[in-house]
Amino acid sequence: MCPGLSAATVTVTETRTHKEVVVPDFLSEARAIEAEITQLRHELHEHPELGLNLPWTQGRVLEALAGLPLEITLGTRSTSITAVLRGGAAPADIAERPVVLLRGDMDGLPIPEATGMPFSSKIEGLMHGCGHDIHTATLTGAAKILSAHAAELPGDVVFMFQTAEEIFQGARAQIADGVLDAAGKRVDRAFGMHVMSSTIEHGMYVSRHGTCMAAADILKVDIIGKGGHGSAPHSAIDPVPVMAEVILALQTMVARKFFVFDPVVVTVGVANAGGAANVIPEQCHIECSIRTFSVANRAKMEAMAQEVIAGVCAAHGCRAEMDWIPGVPPTVNTPEVVDFAAQQIEAVLGEGRYRPMTEPYVGSEDFSEVLLEVPGCFIFYSGLPADRDLATATFNHSATAWFDDCVIGEAMAVYCQLAWASLFELAE
Repeated sequence: MCPGLSAATVTVTETRTHKEVVVPDFLSEARAIEAEITQLRHELHEHPELGLNLPWTQGRVLEALAGLPLEITLGTRSTSITAVLRGGAAPADIAERPVVLLRGDMDGLPIPEATGMPFSSKIEGLMHGCGHDIHTATLTGAAKILSAHAAELPGDVVFMFQTAEEIFQGARAQIADGVLDAAGKRVDRAFGMHVMSSTIEHGMYVSRHGTCMAAADILKVDIIGKGGHGSAPHSAIDPVPVMAEVILALQTMVARKFFVFDPVVVTVGVANAGGAANVIPEQCHIECSIRTFSVANRAKMEAMAQEVIAGVCAAHGCRAEMDWIPGVPPTVNTPEVVDFAAQQIEAVLGEGRYRPMTEPYVGSEDFSEVLLEVPGCFIFYSGLPADRDLATATFNHSATAWFDDCVIGEAMAVYCQLAWASLFELAE
């Protein structure tokens, strides 16, 4: 248990078809295996892997899941794991069985670790700097706990162990492999959770209605003019001032063409031109990171940005070659599922342990691909140790990002509570 937090005292029952079902004490059950799952987290942290191919991680998770009553399918497009737990109290007809999905991502980052943790990365240049080791370990723990209650479950649980979140390819690959239909019918509700090394006060869980994270896309542009000598710009078509005008036009477009309460963020992170002071280059190159918070604005931005760039270039006798590279859509929560999750978090952890987010994160997350397909929500929780100052804690993806072991037991319990309560609600 995290220092400074008291154990929740919660008595909950749920009624289904006039039969009272006592909810298991998931927090106590999580505490009982916390040491085992913490050790798993340490091993995962020591062995980060990148992208779609995580062979060591996949093998270690399969070892941890061995012996559980799970139907396991390995990914064909990645080293993902899809595990289905069948509920023994569910209808025999697959079409009538409620299905809930719990997701944990498994990949690391190309960052040399500088935390000084005793279980720091053993792989040079790589670390779990976004807490995915905790996600993987706690989802494994939830699978163990819920497996012990399989006979009581009125539906099925799909455990989605996902690769390649950091490069926005893993969710799409696992969806293509059939994770959303792995139980024999489409998932009814999906939950993802993410630990944060800062921004959330110790002990708290947060989410919000609607968009909780931005879409992320890339726009690459080559502005092509006509090269020449720096002494004779009149005989050339200089793409450099056109590039500058394009950059300013994009920012003006954002400020004047998009509703202020549905914002767009455009960052030109790459701008290259020329190689000599007295030479007008033939072309310039820019790369833009584009963040949007709604599906509509994402589509509008894709069309309008290219229209504006083409127009500015044409006005100066240049032409533009553009490549819009889709990343991920915004992460959009189902409002009623957010309200449900808030109730369940406080049911298992106690009152005051959940609060609504005041605004979305401008970062992005490929669980958004799941939420495009099925109802659900994405939840954030603090990984901040009790003795660390929130104001000075380093953010996820930092070489010193610290995620405390003390959150592991509670995160397992929350996963279990969300699945259990969802199945009983959906089965009514």
